[in-house]
Amino acid sequence: MEDFYTIQGEGFYQGHAAYFIRLGGCDVGCVWCDVKESWDASVHPSVSVAEMVSRAKISRSNIVVITGGEPAMYDLTELTATLKTEGLRTHIETSGAYPLTGKWDWVCFSPKKFKAPDPSIYPLADELKVVVYNKSDFQWAEEFSGKVKPSCKLYFQPEWSKEKEMLPLIIDYIKANPNWRMSLQVHKYMNIP
Repeated sequence: MEDFYTIQGEGFYQGHAAYFIRLGGCDVGCVWCDVKESWDASVHPSVSVAEMVSRAKISRSNIVVITGGEPAMYDLTELTATLKTEGLRTHIETSGAYPLTGKWDWVCFSPKKFKAPDPSIYPLADELKVVVYNKSDFQWAEEFSGKVKPSCKLYFQPEWSKEKEMLPLIIDYIKANPNWRMSLQVHKYMNIP
């Protein structure tokens, strides 16, 4: 769908320069998705792996984030292999709805209630990022915290349109459960993609 050089605004690598490759196509259907235009892959041009990697390499960032839509819908073996051949780190942001393909340096698993994750994602997740839209999301998130590996970083992130309402609840929850961390969409505060 698009690719761009920016600052990672969320999660463990927040604040790092990163080159994003956003793949079109998603069947998860989050009601609060901020890139619904990514859902229909057919309206976006096809771009070769060589072209994507070339653009990423020019950015000079060593981190390339594959996101969507839902990027795990695709076989990402060739893309990640080519990125790694160029010495670039491969990161993915996925709902976990599909088994992962490719070689990953960092897996951000962000499960959604709209489509259950494939259990194969649990041991691969380096970061569990749960978007908090309702109070019930805390208990739902804990179902996943016990399934990921012990070294997985646990994050709550308020859904952007409900941030003022959810942020105080997240703060209280993290204070009572310090194994969790806060993730804010700081790129939105900086008005960058």
